[in-house]
Amino acid sequence: MRNQLVCIAFIVTLGCSPSGEEEVTTEVTVNQDVIAEVFGDKIDVNNLFDYQGQDIPDYIDKDNTDDNPITNEGATLGRVLFYDVNLSIDNTIACASCHQQAFAFGDGLQASDGVDGTTGRHSMRLINSRFADEEKFFWDERASSLEDQTTKPIQDHIEMGFSGEDGNPDFDELITKLDTITYYQELFPMVYGDTEITEERVQNGLAQFIRSIQSFDSKYDVGRAQVNRNNQPFPNFTNQENEGKTLFGDRPDFDNNGLRISGGAGCGACHRAPEFDIDPDSKNNGVIHSLSGASDTDVTRAPTLRDILNSEGELNGPLMHTGDMDMAEVIAHYNNVELSRYNNNLDGRLRGRQGAQQLNLSNEEMEALTAFLATLSGSNVYTAEQWSDPFEK
Repeated sequence: MRNQLVCIAFIVTLGCSPSGEEEVTTEVTVNQDVIAEVFGDKIDVNNLFDYQGQDIPDYIDKDNTDDNPITNEGATLGRVLFYDVNLSIDNTIACASCHQQAFAFGDGLQASDGVDGTTGRHSMRLINSRFADEEKFFWDERASSLEDQTTKPIQDHIEMGFSGEDGNPDFDELITKLDTITYYQELFPMVYGDTEITEERVQNGLAQFIRSIQSFDSKYDVGRAQVNRNNQPFPNFTNQENEGKTLFGDRPDFDNNGLRISGGAGCGACHRAPEFDIDPDSKNNGVIHSLSGASDTDVTRAPTLRDILNSEGELNGPLMHTGDMDMAEVIAHYNNVELSRYNNNLDGRLRGRQGAQQLNLSNEEMEALTAFLATLSGSNVYTAEQWSDPFEK
C-alpha cells in the first residue's frame, strides 16, 4: 500500500502568447496515487509509454495527423477514454467494445453491440489509421477527420447513447459526468494544463491514441526493408507470395467483353502499397447490400488491408461493411463484380469495357493472392501493453 502522496510535475505547452511571439507553458502536477488506485501499474505518469517516438519504416510516408500530433500525454489520456465504459449512458460500452485489440481493433462479430441495439455496419478495424491519405472516416466518409469520428459513436443513440434523443442525455451531460471522475481531474491537466473537459479535447486525445496504433512487424515489412521498390520480388517471400504480390499490384488487361486476358488483379490501384490504405478517390466497390437488407451504395471507404488476418492466419472478424464475407468470398466478389441497376456509384476501376470486370482468376492465382495478403499481418499489436486496456486487473 502506498503511504505517501506522489505528485509528478509536467510542463504543458498551451500554445502561443497573445502577441504570437512565444509559446505559453504552465507547470501542472499529477497525483500518481490517484492514477495508481484505478490503473495499478498500467499507467505510470512518471514513465509514460513512448507513443510519439515510435519507429516508422522509411518507406511509409502517408500521414493524416494534420494539427493534432501524437504526444505521450495525449495518447495516454486517449487510451483511458478509449477503454472507459463511462463514455456510454449505462456504463456498459466503450470504444474498445467494438474495436478490440484482439481483432486489430475491429470486432469479431458481424454487428457490434451498443446500448440500444446493434450497429448498422460492421465495425471497421482501426489499425494504422494514421498512415493513409484519406482523412475522412466511417465507411461512408461522413466524418471529416478522425477527430470528428471519435465522438460520433458516443453521441449515437444505438451505440453509446449520449444522443440527446428520446430522453437520453447529450454530450454536455457526458462532460458533467466525466468532471466527477477523479482520474480525469489528473489526466486532462497533464495534457492541457487545466481540468476543463470539452468535446474537442476528448476528440484530440482519442485520435492521438488511435493514430498511435501501428503495425509494421509483418513478413511484408521484413521483405520491403530489403528492396528498393514495392514491386520488386521480396527475398523472404515464397514463390507463391511473390506471385500474389505481383497479381495484387499489376493492372489487368481486358478484352472487349470485359474479360481479363493478361496482367494482374489490379487490387493495388485502390489499396496502395506499402501502407495498403484506400485511395481517397475510390467509389463503391459493388457490395451494395446492408445488414438491414436495404441498398447501401454510400460505402466508399475501407480500412487498410494490413492485419486482415492475425498472426495465426485467422480473420480479424468478417470482412466488408456488411461483415458477411470471408477472404475467399471477397476475392470471388472482385473476380466477377456484378453490375446492379441500383448502384450509380460503382468505382470505374471495377468496370470492364462493356460492363463489370471479370478477372477470370484461376484457383492458383486466388490462392496466391490470399497468401500475399497474409504477409501483411504483424504480431506485436495484439499484445502490446501500450494499446491494452488500462482498467483490466
